[in-house]
This record gives sequence, structure tokens and C-alpha cells, in this order.
Amino acid sequence: MSKETLQFETEIQQLLDLIIHSLYSHKEIFLRELVSNASDALDKLEFKSQTDQSLLGDDTELKIQIETDAKERTVSIIDNGIGMTHDELIENLGTIAKSGTKGFIEALSAKDKNGSTMDLIGQFGVGFYSGFMVADRVVLTTRAPQADSAYRWESKGDGSYTVEECDETKRGTRVTLYLKDIVDDDQDFTQEWVLRSTIKKYSDFVTYPILMDIERQETPTDDEGKPIEGAEPVKKVTVETLNSMKPLWNKRKSEVTDEEYKEFYKHLSNDWNEPLDTIHLNAEGILEYNALMFIPGQAPFDLFTPENKSGMQLYVRNIFIMDNCEDLLPSYLRFVKGVVDSADISLNVSREILQHDRIVSKIKKNLVKKILERLSTMLDKEREKYLKFWEAFGQVIKEGLHNDFENREAIADLLLYSSTNGDELTTLKDYLERMPEEQKDIYFITGEDRQTLIASPHLEMFKNKGFEVLLMTDPVDEWVIQGLSEYKGKNLKSVTKGDVDLQSEDEKKENEEQVKQVSEEFSKLLDYIKTSLDGKVAEVRISQRLTGSPVCLVAGEHDMSASMERILKAANQPVPPSQRVLEINADHELLTRMRELYQSQGESDDLKEYAELLYDQALLTEGSKVISPELFCSRLTKLMLKAVAK
Repeated sequence: MSKETLQFETEIQQLLDLIIHSLYSHKEIFLRELVSNASDALDKLEFKSQTDQSLLGDDTELKIQIETDAKERTVSIIDNGIGMTHDELIENLGTIAKSGTKGFIEALSAKDKNGSTMDLIGQFGVGFYSGFMVADRVVLTTRAPQADSAYRWESKGDGSYTVEECDETKRGTRVTLYLKDIVDDDQDFTQEWVLRSTIKKYSDFVTYPILMDIERQETPTDDEGKPIEGAEPVKKVTVETLNSMKPLWNKRKSEVTDEEYKEFYKHLSNDWNEPLDTIHLNAEGILEYNALMFIPGQAPFDLFTPENKSGMQLYVRNIFIMDNCEDLLPSYLRFVKGVVDSADISLNVSREILQHDRIVSKIKKNLVKKILERLSTMLDKEREKYLKFWEAFGQVIKEGLHNDFENREAIADLLLYSSTNGDELTTLKDYLERMPEEQKDIYFITGEDRQTLIASPHLEMFKNKGFEVLLMTDPVDEWVIQGLSEYKGKNLKSVTKGDVDLQSEDEKKENEEQVKQVSEEFSKLLDYIKTSLDGKVAEVRISQRLTGSPVCLVAGEHDMSASMERILKAANQPVPPSQRVLEINADHELLTRMRELYQSQGESDDLKEYAELLYDQALLTEGSKVISPELFCSRLTKLMLKAVAK
């Protein structure tokens, strides 16, 4: 086969500039990326060899090798993994961000609808090109198992590359970087200590041995092992393993540095940001397992999509069993990334058996407990850190109130809400501590934003009584609150539903005669307003919650709130027909004047329009839309004309 010269399918120079200057902050990252690619190639071969042992041939010891040539200024990363055919070489390296690893996962997923069972690193297909950060030229030779030919790929990163057959006889892939000249404080990647420290920093957890020939000058020894006097030192080459191959999660917390945690998190999650928090468990005793879990610093874009899966991986005795293991954590903790390894789970456990495995259930229970305990500690002692967590994952944590009955109270302790007490978010526990003795329930109101809610007429009597009200502005709160009807013996009650009883028994007795008199005085007007609003309201009554506003709308105790109706309508969901109660403030001058007008003139067109305006006003103050903006504006204009004409 003659040499082919091909063009990259994307604007390689622009993308390479991005990779070199923006994607990676340190040049040494290239070694991590190329070692990760080699590890992936070994993973693929190991996986395929489980059903076809002939792929391994006589070369059964899977490994990664590092070779250097200081004179030629080259560094090579070699693996005896799956290799590539001619077509795979062009497909995977001819297009930037065309990841062979990703394609392998997609192909495997098409065959196994449960998803890939491989722990593969190269999700984005750009790691290979990080070599151009340190190299003027990159040469790759590769041979697939049992292939008739090997191939050589070469590029200077200038928009083109060549592919030709070569005489490589060994299975696997060799990537050779022709290093640029050292500038300023650049590291020399032909030096042993530079490679050793970089591998240790970034790739110590790779499960395959990373080998390197180490050259030493040694003095010859006699038969007893003593140095021979006067003998010239001789060059001796030994093969050393640069990585520990001991998975990070199996180490003790005292053995792991913060940097190692951060790097492992980035490897595990493909998130280049640092984790917000780390939870490392080494459980011993009746049930033994190791777990390393991370709480990300920010929410992924797909957190609430069906494509989002559990971030947990399951290992048994350091053998990878499955990715996205939903049996290790409930769905409301799906944002947690991590690894669990236990020797107590049988190696031959299948996915179906795993779902009912008693050991896994116990591990899950312990993991959930530890995560919730850590979040509780963070809330109490690291408030700023917890606020970052809450901003990112508060919505998803609330799902646990419906899905995890056993831990409902612990989850409720973690909730944060805005309230009428001030600008700071509050916990339910702190709310209870501030409650006056005479307050019976925990009060809340739901809506789109704090500004709208804080001005709601429904809060007027609560403010006068000094009763704090939680301002729930998260759309999921309408659903969440159905799973949290009470907290530590106190019922949660919406201020926009049902009747409100905020008076003490003494206050009720003192005002009983007055309430009776007001009800009699307004009874006919109330009946007339209800008739005028026929089909729009279920009832019109004197309000116990209004002190400044003339009207408000109140849902029945078990009816859907106005906020929930708006959410369903915005989502194009059917909203069952409902009629709410219109409450009027008998002490408001507007209602007093309307009563006088009704007493003097009886039923009139003006009074009917006033009733319609009251209803529209009630809709607007709660954040809902008026039924007919045109009619509302027409009535308001007519009313203004009458006022200015006087």
C-alpha cells in the first residue's frame, strides 16, 4: 500500500490552538491523555478476549510501556491492546473529536440496552491531540489482533496527515512524540524523573502496569555481592513499574492527598472542575467495602433528563462489574460520582441478580446515610459551601421526600427556603425555633419569585401576627410539599388554601359579635358578587387573612393551588377545572363603598363591573393572568374616565 496523504475533516489548526491554549492548563496533561488512551485500548482487548481468547495469542500480559530517546528527543507510549485497522485509524484520527472509545461504547450499547460494561476514559476524542502541545510531529503505528497489516499514521498538526503500511509485527499501538525544543521552564519529558512524577501524579490508579526501562550506573560485585574495588561502573537497565496500580478507593484516607482526590474525580467524571466535597469510606467488619464518592461543584446540564444516569461504578475485588450502577444510590442522589468496591459480592453476579442482592442493598443504605450525614455536617459547619451545593442540587435532593420514606426526616433537615424573616435562606429546624408559642403550623406560599410572594396579600395577617411564612419559589416545591405534610409534629399549611384561623380563643370571643355583625352587613353584597362572578368562583366570603388589600383568591384545602395551575399550563398539561374562593376585606374602603352603593342603588352595571375588576385584581396579585386583558383594560379605562370627570 502506498502512502496516503489525507486532510482532516475539521478546522484542525483552530482546534489544535484551542486544545493547546485553552483545553489543558498544563502541558504535562498530554501524558495522562495518552496513557488513558492506552488503558482504553487494553480494556477493549480484555473485554473482547472474554469471548475470543485467540485475540491475545501468546502476548497475554497486558501492559503500557514508556520509551524515551534523549538524543532524538522522542517519547513513546506503547500498549499491546486492541490496535486499529486502516479504516479505524482514519475514522478515529482523521476527525477531531471523533472518539473511537465513544464509538465503541455506542456500538456496545446498541447490543446491550443496559449500557456499556466498560470503564473507558476517552469520551471526547481530543485527548490524543494534546500531544501536539509538546511535539512538532506525532507518529503512530498500530496493528489490530490477527490483522494482516500494520499501519503508520503521521502528522505535524498542520491540517493533513499520512497513512501507510508498515512492518510492525506486534499487536497494539505505539505513539511517538518528536518533542519541541525546551523553552524557559518547560519540562524535559525525556527525563526519567519528569515521566515518573507525571505518571505518579496523573496515572497512578491505572489498573495496568506502566513500565519503563530505567538505566543506572552500577559498580560490579563479586560472588558475595560486594563491590569490586577499582572496577569501572557499568550500565544496567531494569524494567520498573511507575504506577502503584492500587486503586485510590482501596487506600486509606490518610494515604491520599487532596490533589490525588481531585485528579481521580476528573478521571472518573470527565469534569474538569474540582469536586465540591469528597467522601471516602473504608468499611470493615461484617460487611466490608471501600467507597470513594464525590459531590460535584456544579450540576451537569442533563441532570433532569432521562439520559442522566447514576454516577456510581461497581467493582468486585478490583474487577470492574458495571458503570452507572443505579442499585448503589437512589435517583435523588444521582449527581454523586464515585466508586464502590466490595469483596463480599459474588463475582458471577448479573445485573438482574444484583438488583435483588442483599449485600448491595446494605451498602446502598450505608452510602445514603453517609452522604446525608456529610451534607448535614456541611450545613451546620460549612454554610457557604452548603449554599453552593444547594444552588446546584437542591432541586434533585427534594425528590427524596417522595422516593425515600426511610430518610425523609434527614432530607427534610437539609431543605433551605427563603422566608419572610429576612433575605437569608432558612432551614425548617431554624423556622421552628423562631415560631411564637401561639403559632400552630408551619406556613408557606408557593410562586414564581420572592418579590411577587413577599408582596402577596395572603401574607398580610401573618405579618401582623408575627408569623413567619416560607416563600417557596422552586417549581418542584408544589410537588415536593405533597411528600412533606408535616415536620417534627408541625403541619405544613399553605397560606393560599382553606380558611385561616390565626386568632386565639380569647380573640375569637372578643371579636365574635363584631364578626357576626360584619357578616350580616355584607351578606347581600357577597351574594351579589358571587352571582356576578358565576362560574368563576365557588364562594365569596369575609377574609380573616387580609388587612390591607381588598381581595384575594383562596383554593380549597385539598384543591390545586394557583401556582400549580400555572406550572401545568406552562408545560401544556391539562388542568382540571376548579373554582376558588374570593375573600374580601370588609375593612377596606373599597368594599365599604361597594356595600353602600349596593344599598343605595341595588344591582347595577357599574357594580357588576366592579365585581369583575375585583376578581381580575385578585388574579394579578397572586401572579396569574386575567382571563381577558382587553376587558380588564376597558373596565379600568372606564373607571378612570369617571374619576377624572368629577
